[in-house]
Amino acid sequence: MRLTFLGKESTANESPTLYATDQDSYVVQGWIVTDLAVLSHLELADDETVVEVPDRLLSYLNNDGLEGAVTRPVPPIVHVRDNGNYILQGVRVTDAETLSQMDIPNHETCVNIPRTEMENLLGEG
Repeated sequence: MRLTFLGKESTANESPTLYATDQDSYVVQGWIVTDLAVLSHLELADDETVVEVPDRLLSYLNNDGLEGAVTRPVPPIVHVRDNGNYILQGVRVTDAETLSQMDIPNHETCVNIPRTEMENLLGEG
């Protein structure tokens, strides 16, 4: 899977990043979710996981032609934290070639989400 960088929300030790893929999807890199109160309410397939990202990270979808802002916190957004961060559910990225294109700290992971699911989140900005 080939990745195209769309945007990043970085501060010290934090690097949530959004990529477009050559497979009509997006890879979202974010923080590993360990909060049992959140995880206990989710149904995850064996190949799925969740990541937490700042809400502003999804504004970089505009760099791939998806206009608008998140207006509907529906899947792939499965939870919104009190601080506004989104928790997104998707297929865990495990392909070594794909992972080699990214810099992922130990406290982060990434998920692959179809473009149609991301489009469903957006309304006119």
